[in-house]
Amino acid sequence: MNHSPARGLLAPLPLLLIALYALSILLANFTLNTFIPLPVFGLLSVGTIFFAAVFTLRDRIHRAGGLNAVYLAIGTALLVNTAFALVTDTSWRFIGASFLAILVSELADTAVYQRLIRRRWWTRVLASNALSVPLDSILFTLLAFWGDKSSNEITQIIFADIVAKFLIAALFAIRLRHAARSIAA
Repeated sequence: MNHSPARGLLAPLPLLLIALYALSILLANFTLNTFIPLPVFGLLSVGTIFFAAVFTLRDRIHRAGGLNAVYLAIGTALLVNTAFALVTDTSWRFIGASFLAILVSELADTAVYQRLIRRRWWTRVLASNALSVPLDSILFTLLAFWGDKSSNEITQIIFADIVAKFLIAALFAIRLRHAARSIAA
């Protein structure tokens, strides 16, 4: 099975995926401080709903444009989101937490995905997300909210974010997979 990109870095599909990736992170950062209390346990950041798509989009970028496209996507998202945060007078604490969490979790995810490049797509996605989802949730939440929220609230945010990211990313991955099969048919 050939896992090399079918198209070049500047082909329309990788560029569209990179734009969607940056937009997902932008929407996540714009709504990061709004929470939905879950019925039993958990505070779900509205930003998590948007951010969950990031993991699958990055994996699709990897597949469509290769490793350089992934690095371009991460860099673009960091620059766009930092610029947006500065323009909208977002707290430096949120800017720093978002920047660091994205950088660390996305590079870790990409490293795992790359090591498993010869494996099936689902194996790569599940293994890389198993590392990056908790890493992103824990790192961002601690950096963004430590000292402003109680330990119980922080635990609820981390729990809800991890569960939601896995569920939404799985649904998004299934939807993208079906869309790709429809296009190929």
